[in-house]
Amino acid sequence: MVRFVLATLLGVFCARANATEKLALAAAGNFTFALEALSAEFRKTAPSTVVTTAVGASGTLFAQIQNGAPFDVFLSADTDYPRRLVAGGFGDAASLRTFATGRLVLWTLRPDLNLEDLAAVVRDPGVKKIALTQPATAPYGRAAQAVLAQLGLSAVAQPKLVLGENVTQTAQFVATRNADVGFIALALVRAPTLANRGRWVDVPPALHASVSLDHAAVLTLRGATNPAARAFLEFLTGDAAQKILRDFGYAVPPARVAPARVER
Repeated sequence: MVRFVLATLLGVFCARANATEKLALAAAGNFTFALEALSAEFRKTAPSTVVTTAVGASGTLFAQIQNGAPFDVFLSADTDYPRRLVAGGFGDAASLRTFATGRLVLWTLRPDLNLEDLAAVVRDPGVKKIALTQPATAPYGRAAQAVLAQLGLSAVAQPKLVLGENVTQTAQFVATRNADVGFIALALVRAPTLANRGRWVDVPPALHASVSLDHAAVLTLRGATNPAARAFLEFLTGDAAQKILRDFGYAVPPARVAPARVER
């Protein structure tokens, strides 16, 4: 009997020791490479957590979560989609926070283009294809659209536009020379796979003042009951994660909202 009890207790102890927590992240396409670094750093503090990621346009991920997609944390390229998740009863209001601000750039592999004059690039008859992300679902696409409107070039640009489903695909259009130039996230041109390829220039934020690139995170209702999701949100606003985000070109909020401490 004693041996049976000891064996049972040992089995329970081993099961707990080998137990893993699961965390499902849904992130906007501009986080494609930064998320790899963030996930790797997070696993140092939570080695028993299995992290899976899905990357896509913010609006597409928003719709998937509304339709029951099993995500715990939503990292959006804007603040609107997370707020709408909360308003619709699909997100945890207390967890909603802005954690970074993105930057829009114009990128090309063509050495002959003068990127400093955005209007001239768009008007250039030798520029046949301009890539940007689908504005209906992607904040970076809406920002690029606003830039063209602010410059009075919407009509000129329209026949040249090629639309990516997310900002990562938009970058691929330029990388594969299926577009001459592209409006993409600074975080992508700083990624290892694209760094030192071609040239890019910052797009002044004033040109898309009507479209903010503040990025927000929120726990889904499923994530609100997942300790690993709460731990990740706490990690995201910590020094290690914020350094990674800065390295990829994001600005971080001067005042961060500290989430409740999670007992693990």
